Amino acid sequence: MKPSTPKGTRDFSPVEMAKRNYIFETIREVYALYGFQQIETPAMETLQTLMGKYGEEGDKLLFKVLNSGDCLAKVTDAELCERNPMHLAAKMCEKGLRYDLTVPFARYVVMHREEIQFPFKRYQYQAVWRADRPQKGRYREFYQFDGDVVGSDSLLNEVELMQIIDTVFSRFGVRVAIKINNRKILTGIAEVIGAADKIVDITVAIDKLDKIGLEAVNDELRNNGLSEAQIEQLQPIISLSGTNDEKLATIAEVLQASEIGVKGVEETRFILETLKKTGLNNAIELDLTLARGLNYYTGAIFEVKALDVEIGSITGGGRYDNLTGIFGMPDVSGVGISFGVDRIFDVLNTLNAYPADAVHTTRVLFINFGACESAYCLPAVRQLRDAGICTELYPDAAKMKKQMNFANAKQIPFVALAGENEMAVGKFTLKDMTTGEQTLVDISELIEKVK
Repeated sequence: MKPSTPKGTRDFSPVEMAKRNYIFETIREVYALYGFQQIETPAMETLQTLMGKYGEEGDKLLFKVLNSGDCLAKVTDAELCERNPMHLAAKMCEKGLRYDLTVPFARYVVMHREEIQFPFKRYQYQAVWRADRPQKGRYREFYQFDGDVVGSDSLLNEVELMQIIDTVFSRFGVRVAIKINNRKILTGIAEVIGAADKIVDITVAIDKLDKIGLEAVNDELRNNGLSEAQIEQLQPIISLSGTNDEKLATIAEVLQASEIGVKGVEETRFILETLKKTGLNNAIELDLTLARGLNYYTGAIFEVKALDVEIGSITGGGRYDNLTGIFGMPDVSGVGISFGVDRIFDVLNTLNAYPADAVHTTRVLFINFGACESAYCLPAVRQLRDAGICTELYPDAAKMKKQMNFANAKQIPFVALAGENEMAVGKFTLKDMTTGEQTLVDISELIEKVK
């Protein structure tokens, strides 16, 4: 039987891992610049922790883990015959693979509240799993890289997270559009059109505008019970255009009768006005169609799109004032973002935007001509490594062509050779694999040239 990986998962080669580590390290460095600290949480959480936090669609996409031992112990024959998957899962599964990093983080904060200094700024990068239909840019196992601030209501946290997004993509050399909205504005819109009880249905539908188009969104709104008049009232809001200031002015007028809507406009105006003073490299755009499908967002919401590659959202997030309250710790406000590492990886691959030193691991390969020559090379190998230069000595005295092919395949930029002539004068021949140039050097000159 031919081996394979499960659908929606991937292997990563050494070169791909070098690229991914470049992504992880770049984002990690930026988070650290802003005072964020790293945590980790288990791959599995209890279903009690996970269920009901992502909406009905999210619950269906949770990978559930069968109980150890006899997973059917609590299931009757009648229940088996009914073949109700959700009911059976509740009896057979107590754990699930994490769907994102935000809910586990909320659980972490509640469990460790006595040890945490608030406001608490954390970053975390680990795999998450979703039982989604695999397609380009969408995987069942993928990495997220989250940053969150809990224990502070200040909108300066939102401003800082936008700066982090801008800094990260500037370092990657990727042009992005940073989109911002506010769930309070969306709630206000639902109030104004007389459909306050339909806020979740409205936001879930609007959030699909880019994917399914306006007509399909309107059909979904109809199916969710909105009247033609209410759908008509939503059209100018969904298709609002102009500058951020012009959009805010228009929406402020529409929402003046909604207290929560006005609050959303004020919050958004503060964030956008403050960001004008920070000198962002990338454009930030108020987008009223941005809804972020997750139910726990309560304030500002964000999404990032790459401008030069056709792919879905590569970063997203928002404020989630009530999340820790679900775990019995009310009144702790939080705001966070999540970098979609796998999509960023695809974007950087498409644009070939990796610096050369991100993919070249070994800098120097010493050719092995035999026992005597390799013994001569070993002290030099040690000195290069002590100087922080990634170095290999080929382990076997194989044919020269094989060793040079090895260097080419691994994209090693320099090869060092030591035969009888070099050993007689205590030197090495250093070959630049890009130019083909060869130079006779001693160890200090070798280190200098390679560095």
